[in-house]
Amino acid sequence: MLRWLLGIFVFFLIVAIGGVGAVLYAFHHFGRGLPDYEYLADYEPPVVTRVHAGDGRLLEEYARNKRVFVAIEAIPKRVVKAFLAAEDKNFYNHPGIDFVSLASAVVLNLKNYGTGRRPVGASTITQQVAKNFLLTNEVSIDRKAKEAILSFRIERVLSKDRILELYLNEIYLGFGSYGVAAAALNYFDKPLAELTIAEAAYLAALPKAPNNYHPTRKHDAAVARRNWVVGQMSDNGFITQAEAQSAVQEPLTVSTATTGDETSADYFAEEVRRDLLERYGDEGLYEGGLSVRTTLDPELQRMADKALRGGLIDYDQRHGWRGPLARIEIVPGWGDALAKVERPSGLGDWRLGAVVKADAKAATIGFPDGSLARLPYDEMKWARQWLEDQRFGGTPKSVTEVLSVGDVVPVETVTEDGKGEAYSEATVALRQIPDVSGGLVAMDPHTGRVLAMTGGYSTEMSEFNRATQAWRQPGSSFKPFVYLTALDSGYTPATQILDAPFVLDQGPGLPKWKPSNYSNEFYGPTPMRLGIEKSRNLMTVRLAQTIGMEKVVQYAKRFGVVDDMQPHLSFSLGAAETTLLRMTTAYSMLVNGGKRITPSLFDRVVDRHGKTVYRHDDRSCDGCSAESWTGGPPPQIPDTREQIVDPASAYQIVSMLEGVVLRGTGRRIAELGKTLGGKTGATTENMDTWFVGFSPDLAVGVYVGFDQPRTLGRHDTGSSVAAPIFKAFMADALEDVVTPDFRIPPGVRMVWVDLESGQRANPGAPGAILEAFKPGTEPTGESLVIGGGMGPAPSNTDPASAPSSAAPVATSGSGLY
Repeated sequence: MLRWLLGIFVFFLIVAIGGVGAVLYAFHHFGRGLPDYEYLADYEPPVVTRVHAGDGRLLEEYARNKRVFVAIEAIPKRVVKAFLAAEDKNFYNHPGIDFVSLASAVVLNLKNYGTGRRPVGASTITQQVAKNFLLTNEVSIDRKAKEAILSFRIERVLSKDRILELYLNEIYLGFGSYGVAAAALNYFDKPLAELTIAEAAYLAALPKAPNNYHPTRKHDAAVARRNWVVGQMSDNGFITQAEAQSAVQEPLTVSTATTGDETSADYFAEEVRRDLLERYGDEGLYEGGLSVRTTLDPELQRMADKALRGGLIDYDQRHGWRGPLARIEIVPGWGDALAKVERPSGLGDWRLGAVVKADAKAATIGFPDGSLARLPYDEMKWARQWLEDQRFGGTPKSVTEVLSVGDVVPVETVTEDGKGEAYSEATVALRQIPDVSGGLVAMDPHTGRVLAMTGGYSTEMSEFNRATQAWRQPGSSFKPFVYLTALDSGYTPATQILDAPFVLDQGPGLPKWKPSNYSNEFYGPTPMRLGIEKSRNLMTVRLAQTIGMEKVVQYAKRFGVVDDMQPHLSFSLGAAETTLLRMTTAYSMLVNGGKRITPSLFDRVVDRHGKTVYRHDDRSCDGCSAESWTGGPPPQIPDTREQIVDPASAYQIVSMLEGVVLRGTGRRIAELGKTLGGKTGATTENMDTWFVGFSPDLAVGVYVGFDQPRTLGRHDTGSSVAAPIFKAFMADALEDVVTPDFRIPPGVRMVWVDLESGQRANPGAPGAILEAFKPGTEPTGESLVIGGGMGPAPSNTDPASAPSSAAPVATSGSGLY
């Protein structure tokens, strides 16, 4: 008996030793060359960069995997318990492998062997972390062995909470969601803290196979799996029976939105992306988890998009109908043929319809779904025949002059006619996607914060941003900087400039340069103010020659309009290329009193840990961090902006540009009844048109032109193309705003003068206006005419302001207005 017992003992001892040896050998064999797991202690997963508008609304997300990292302390307990119930209920008690669950899985798999059922796994959350971070998805004994070894090792160096944190932030849950926070937003449009038990249970049902439990395509399976998780939560004491019953009764509905409160600003968002990419690199942008608070005002952005699109459509319709997009046969089955017509880029909310019947008064438009609408003559009479070279025919007399049966055309649903009377049946208007484009920028002139930016008709048609990437000639919108240079050199708004023919010899073999006014007329000695209000080219050229183009070049660079402009006289008329953003920034520095600002698309950038890594306004504010207010004056924030021009000169230009709106080339804008100033601009043959202007607290620039430069039309200048867009935007932006007068700096004297002569006048006299003068420069009755040879130059001019002995030559692109 003793021998028998001893034999049994020896046998089991040998088996135990063999087992231990086998385990040790397995650890040695499979543990060689395993990945370094200790880095998980400091691992930071790639996290989505989120870009927000100025009011906090989500603007855009940038990431390779859209993941929002949340610390374990911030993940609600119900979410944690749901995943533990579904994936690893003994997580906080096992050493990395749950031997009890493993044994149960082995028994169940042996029982199901040969039945064709899928084997049941028993991977712990720690094992899943080891697989997701350090191994592959290969199905093999080798991988499972390595996974088990790594799980033991991970448990030795990481806390349970850290392991769970890695798991909940790394796991893929479908719908492009990496981590539970992203899934909560994508499925339910909620932060984690607002998830119900049923919603948390559904997310916990997804790790094994998200596509098998799709909330719409496989709704029943998704509900069944969610309810199983709810049951597990109840069985493990994580929730009460009453809570479980309520959860399984809750319908499974997901949000149709992919994220929270979003706003659309495609051109602005792309400009932000490029800026962030340049600052923080590819990895920082797409994996760094930055939180970016931009300067965008969503309401102003909506107004900007509306104004620019409306202006481009108006211009396009004025220039005639370019014809249908396609033609189909109106025979049985025409709806299927129409559905196959390719939808053009930029169609937006418009629909493609086919003309199924037409007469003189109306056309019947059909759609792929079989529905019909009426297109009356009044909603298409703009469609004059397109000829060539910006020429077009007269207004059509009937619908059939424009449309034929089978034409496929863009249309827009309308509910009332031009008189405001409602249509009695389904009605559409004929539309046409513009082939002209442009840009609009709105900016806070005191800080440089870009409040709105649109760079074209539609990003569907082109992502090229005409507000920042298009380098075009600004034409007469550059003239204020010539006049500003003169004002800083001692001249006044009342200084007389000769408006007469100007001829410049450009050298051997070159034609003489003969700039002209837009009207092709000459007006003799004229005050400087009228020169800018009426946009007189000849006065501007003479003034630039007198003060010296070298000095004008300095001011152009100082205001950031052009960095390397050559001192050619034609550049005084805006022949050097610049961008809309640069011009709007330069005008902002006029209206803010001559203080330097830098345009900015975002106020603050915060990294994944909440540390501010960029702040546009980096001024310090002593006293702003006080816990409570104890009385007295509020803290004063220092004004650190550089003064780049005499504030009095800046105000004189602002006052003159206000005159442009009241009496000059921008006078149609005066109908708004707001305090506004600005300047039109157009280049030779109207290739580019501009209007850049401002209220006391808002600067706006508008540019319109073809991407492949060609004339906009013989009479399509800045005042008829760009200015209406500026007006439409300002009408919305300032609708409920009381605009104060432009701020007058100290040291400026306001004197009544005659508009036509620049000499003193009695208040209230016909043609009398209040003019701004620096002390000692008020009109005295003596006449100084620049270019007329009468009277001395101002005594405080410097050598750069004196007439050039050798006038710079003109360049191609001159003769601008």
